[in-house]
Parts: sequence; structure tokens; C-alpha cells
Amino acid sequence: MKKRVVPGLLIAGLWLFLLMKGSPLLFCLIAILIVLLAADEYLRMVDARNVHLFERWFLNICLTAPVAIVCLSPELATLSPALLLSFFVTICYFLYRYKDIEDKFNFFCRLIFGIFYIGLLGAHLVLLRFLPEGGVWLIVGTAITAGSDTGAYFIGKAIGKRKLCPNVSPNKTVEGAVGGVFAGLVAGVGFAALFLPSINWPFLLGSSVLLSLVGIVGDLTESIVKRGTGTKDSGRCLAGHGGILDRVDSLLFVGPVLYYLLVLTGVR
Repeated sequence: MKKRVVPGLLIAGLWLFLLMKGSPLLFCLIAILIVLLAADEYLRMVDARNVHLFERWFLNICLTAPVAIVCLSPELATLSPALLLSFFVTICYFLYRYKDIEDKFNFFCRLIFGIFYIGLLGAHLVLLRFLPEGGVWLIVGTAITAGSDTGAYFIGKAIGKRKLCPNVSPNKTVEGAVGGVFAGLVAGVGFAALFLPSINWPFLLGSSVLLSLVGIVGDLTESIVKRGTGTKDSGRCLAGHGGILDRVDSLLFVGPVLYYLLVLTGVR
């Protein structure tokens, strides 16, 4: 437990400091680094080939290019051209290496999925950060995600009986998911009360429940990748917490949903 709690508190503290005190430029640099590492973990799970380090990082850059491009111009209109660029460059790479790849269509689909999973979803975290009060909303979204994940783990472990999605993640339970939604709601309300100058309570309560559910879907999505590739953890760089992707899998889903909720409703 200590191996999880201490690194978890350190990660949370650094993330909070970045969002509260860090400049937009620093946030972009850290965001690019995080998604690059997440992309590297993803590729190591889905691509068992022994390729040169340069080639591996070329693919990492292809998957994360939308995030870097949106950092240069943090507007929604930038995202589509950025995705198209990653898509076409990845296709060109695949055509170049086609004859050396086994199970070609399977690997092609894994690369294209990676662009959307890492690049598209990750870019929305940058877009969210550049909204008015975006840093604070990222704190609230992270709190909901972390609260839901923690609540689901402890409540599921204590009283969980009915399997939520046994074919994908045998350890997750319905009781844990319900507890996670409740814990996410509490965390969202608590952090919003601390950091937001004014609160639209109906929006906050409804979005906290929705984002908790979305975070669970994000966690299960990574479980699909890990189960399909026979992987236990995406990496080992975070002591007791697995890899980067294990920590941001839910936030990658929560960020885009929160971004569009704020933009479409006009809540700030």
C-alpha cells in the first residue's frame, strides 16, 4: 500500500502545482512529455517487433503529433489538420515497412487506433487547459477521475460481488463502479468548492456523475488493450502505479468530455 500511496501523493502534488502555478508553456511541455511516454508504452504493448530506437520514437511522434501541434495553436480548428497529418504520415510509414510486417492489417489498425487514443484524446487536455479557468477545471476533472478510481478500488475490494465486465477486467465489480461514481462526485464537489470562484451546481453535480462513468470506460478501454496484448501493466516507471498510461487512461477520456461540456453549455 505504501508503494502506491507515496508515489500517488507525489504525482498529485506535482500535477496540482503545474495547473495552479505553472505557465501554459510549461504545461504544454509536460503534456507533450507525458503523451510521448504514454505512446511509447502503448506501442510496446501492441508492437512486439524488435525495431531500431529511432524507428520506435518516430512512431511515438506520429501518435503524439496532434498534441504538439495543438500546443502551438490551442484551438479546436487546429485538431483536424493535426490528426490528418499524423494519419497520412503513419500510412506512409506503413507502406514503406509493409513487406517486413507480419499480420499487416492488425498492426495497421493498432497504429491508427493509437493516433486517436493518444493523439486525439490527449490534445483535448491541452484544449481544456486553454479555456477560461481551464486549469481549475482540469484540477476538478482530475479529482473526479482519481476519486472515482480510488473509490471503485476500495469499495469493490470490500463488498464487490457482481462482475462489471468480466471478459475485459475480471476484478472490476458493479458495486465498485457505484462506489467510484459516488467518490468521484464527492471529489468533484470538494475541489470545485475549493478552487472555482463561482459554481453552477446543477452542472457540477451532473457532470461529476457523467465524468466518473466516462473515467470507468477509459479504464476499461486500456484493459481491452492490455488483455488483447497479454500485458499486465503498461509500464513500470511509476513505482506501485504501473506506467504512465495506467495513470492517465481515465483522464484521456474525461478531458475531451469535460471540454465539450464546458464549450457546449457555456459554463466557465
